[in-house]
Amino acid sequence: MIEEQRFGYAGDDGAEIAAYRWSGATAPRAVIQLAHGAGEHALRYLEPLSPIVEAGFVVYAADHRGHGATAGSPERLGDFGPGGANAAIADMAVLSKKIRADHPGVPVVLFGHSMGAAFAQVYLTRWHHLIDGLVLSGTAAAWLPRGERRDPNSAYENPRTPYDWLSRDPDEVDKYVADPLCGIRFTPQSGASFRSVGEQAADPAHLTEVRRGLPVYVFVGDEDPINDRLARVTPLIDRYRDAGLDVTIKVYPGGRHEMLNETNRAEVVADLKAWLESRYG
Repeated sequence: MIEEQRFGYAGDDGAEIAAYRWSGATAPRAVIQLAHGAGEHALRYLEPLSPIVEAGFVVYAADHRGHGATAGSPERLGDFGPGGANAAIADMAVLSKKIRADHPGVPVVLFGHSMGAAFAQVYLTRWHHLIDGLVLSGTAAAWLPRGERRDPNSAYENPRTPYDWLSRDPDEVDKYVADPLCGIRFTPQSGASFRSVGEQAADPAHLTEVRRGLPVYVFVGDEDPINDRLARVTPLIDRYRDAGLDVTIKVYPGGRHEMLNETNRAEVVADLKAWLESRYG
């Protein structure tokens, strides 16, 4: 049985951030801090991560600024506010400190998906001392250059919806389309601040202080347009390995952007669970 606790915390500048804590009946092996992607929200992860919670891992998941319950109203969806994406990243460090206080001595693993993975890459260069491991999904070494836009659906023939690029499972795509908190559009200022995030993490010099041997798990689909058939994820793996991080990468043939919601999601979650248990058992 999974227990859910909903709570709020003051972000880096005092902004109220909505968050969730999911736990099982046993003492935690480790705490997973989830950073969700753009145009979605944290509650989408409760179902896919349930087997991991049941295996003894506690999950803390916050809705980023301009997303989910943190936005508070439809007109605020897609707006990070005056602090931009960097304020949302700083909020993640505040939550890490809360987790450390709630669970002293328990390892903390930061898990970022898509935009959350981009945030996690920047987080690693600033607050690496607050985590004991890193998980990235739907990720790339950097996002597209400024001014360059692509339709992610252009990689697929005859897409049924604007979001077929997320998953091969039509039911999962339909759930995303039907969710009023998904598919939101950034304000121009927030979009620009998000695009600047990848540039901040791209300099290898920013990784010089990260602990060598830090466990990193990257899992992606090779049909995810975000990584451009792996061409834009390989430089990230090289960068981390060159910095001495202990990187494991798992590539799923045919997989699209949301591997936790793909047709082979049971395999994906089992592989993630096995990696977590091997490092934090």
